[in-house]
Amino acid sequence: MQNVFDRPEFNMAALTAAINRLPNRYGRVTELGLFAPKGVTTTSIQVEEKAGTLKLLPTVPREAPAPQKTSSKRKLRSFAIPTIKVEDAVLPNDAQNVRSFGSENQMMAILEIVTDKLQDIRDTFDQTLEYMRVNALKGILKDGAGTTLYNFFAEFEIQQKSVNFALTTSGTEVLEKCMEVTRHIEQNLRGERMTSVHALVGQTFFDKLVTHPKVKEAYTYFQRNQPLGGDYRKGFQFGGITFEEYLGTVTLATGSTEKLVGDDDAVIFPVGTATTFQNVYAPGNFIETVNTIGLPMYVKQERRKFDQGIDLYAESNPLPMCMRPELCVAGSKA
Repeated sequence: MQNVFDRPEFNMAALTAAINRLPNRYGRVTELGLFAPKGVTTTSIQVEEKAGTLKLLPTVPREAPAPQKTSSKRKLRSFAIPTIKVEDAVLPNDAQNVRSFGSENQMMAILEIVTDKLQDIRDTFDQTLEYMRVNALKGILKDGAGTTLYNFFAEFEIQQKSVNFALTTSGTEVLEKCMEVTRHIEQNLRGERMTSVHALVGQTFFDKLVTHPKVKEAYTYFQRNQPLGGDYRKGFQFGGITFEEYLGTVTLATGSTEKLVGDDDAVIFPVGTATTFQNVYAPGNFIETVNTIGLPMYVKQERRKFDQGIDLYAESNPLPMCMRPELCVAGSKA
């Protein structure tokens, strides 16, 4: 009997295409469309910093002339692109006595089983990527265990802008705090464009913001102009900033949980930029993908001994980066 996994639907190209087509069901930062995907052919990238702005440098053939020496005011760093991977399996019991709804076709049943497993893998990758992207907005790169791989501010000796909103003080002019943030971002765009400024904030920060004596009236007006029964914690605009309560929590590889944004914190950044945020993808660690342009995810399958199952291996090689770190502002409640 022919093993169904020998069919073209289950080769690496087909499985990889399938997982990259599956919907992303996790991630507010992904929904905002901040990080433009960019595939590269190498497992590391070079980043040049000049006047606080980071820029990816292209690779060149070995026989090509070397790039011109940069001035002392520029800094060049090389960053290894991290790898995240996961394994699963399709066992005989998964497909035994199972058929697709309304069909006697066993092949369709196996396809559905594989699709479900691919969706589970995709969800795991998407949660990990959301965690990495939120931290990139804070100027750091962490892996799924919570380990800091890079601190981009420290790497390029760029001082991050921090604003204490002093929301526990009734006399604070919160509007002035907002303008301090927006002016800082506008002054550091340096030719980059943006459409708005967005803030993902913790629950305590949001509560103190909307109940602050200098903000309360504006929030009451905002509520009156929203659909009845809506979630008023999303999209409150004040002082040129859209404030959104963000309660995302992930379970790390260590088993501990971590809030993506602290209760008292705000992660503030520009929206609608062209090149400020990028997500670099390295090629997969396979013979057939050497020196190819990296894709967001790869999947491969392999038979177990005596055909007692099929092992699924999935891999992603992402490096989310903020190419203009000074545009990312850290806010605090106290």
